[in-house]
Parts: sequence; structure tokens; C-alpha cells
Amino acid sequence: MKPRGLATLLTVSLAALVISGCATSQAPVELYTLPDVPISESDVAASADHQLVIRPVRLASYLEVEGIVFQVDDLTVRAAQGHQWAEPLGSQLERGLRDRLAARLGDTRVMLDSDTSRQETPLALKVEMTRFQGRHDGEAIAEGRWMLRDPQGELLALTPFRLTTTLKADGYPALVKALGDDLDRLADRLATDIRRLR
Repeated sequence: MKPRGLATLLTVSLAALVISGCATSQAPVELYTLPDVPISESDVAASADHQLVIRPVRLASYLEVEGIVFQVDDLTVRAAQGHQWAEPLGSQLERGLRDRLAARLGDTRVMLDSDTSRQETPLALKVEMTRFQGRHDGEAIAEGRWMLRDPQGELLALTPFRLTTTLKADGYPALVKALGDDLDRLADRLATDIRRLR
């Protein structure tokens, strides 16, 4: 091949690489956390009349992904590639429930499972989340069931829940806020039932 032909071939090859690089470059990934709840010193008092431990939240396997899940029709769900949870969803839900219940149950020390010792046997709450996602009709849905056991391990309650919140705007930030609202309402229900059952 003549030098001029080789130079042309190299130029065309480099241009093709540059173009393909531009075509495959992705927008930066947006990371999200569920809304926080303000915590006061009284919410985390060392001594309290009651104790409650939050067991690890069990998620449906399709929710155990980095991407925020969106239901595109009655049967299909997708995990977003460019809109992801900043940390595992289960960890965020556990802390979110702890903080929300501590704020609602002023006479109760609310802890995560990892904060308790083997000798402690407080009231125990376990939440199973089967849906925690956006929906094609503009709703955020949280669905599952919760179990409450007494210090002896006896089942006090096994209660399903299904909460929906209408998104106030389009986009993932509005979806995450709406899912936070679902979590707030779940905590309201839990606090009411825990007071009644303990």
C-alpha cells in the first residue's frame, strides 16, 4: 500500500473510533437515597420503657439491584441503568424504618438487628417488601407484609400492606420522594399497631 493510502486508512480508522466512542458514551449515573427523617436526642434515648429491634428487611429478588425499579406495564418491570440507589435498598429501608419508628414511638428504643446483643430479646419487627417501585400510571407502590414477634418469639401479628402515592412530577427524583412517602405511611401504621400489640 502506498504511503498516502496508508495515511488515509489510518485517518478513516481513527475517525471511526472517535465516532463510535461518542456514540457509546453514556450519561453519568444519578444516585439516590430515600428521604431522611430528622432525629432528636429523645428519639435515640439509651433508656426507654420498651425496646424494638428491626430485623433485616427481606426484598423480592428483583428489587435487589442497583437500579431503581419501574413497572412499565401490568407485567413488565425494569431496573434503570442511569438512576440507581446510592446504597443497597434493604439497608436504606432498615435505617428508614428505625428512624421513622423512633420518631413515632417516643417511649421505645428502636434498634437495628446488628445493634443488639445475643442476650437481648426485645420485641422484633420483620418486614418483607415484595414491591417498591414506580408504576406506569404515575404511582409509587410499596407492598409486602410485616411480622411482629414478642421477646419469647411468639408471633403477635402477620399483616399485609399495600401503599400507593401519586407522583407530584415526572422523573426519578419525584419517584424516590413518593416512595419515601409510602415508607412514612407504613411507619404510621406500624407504630399504631405496635402500641396496640405490645
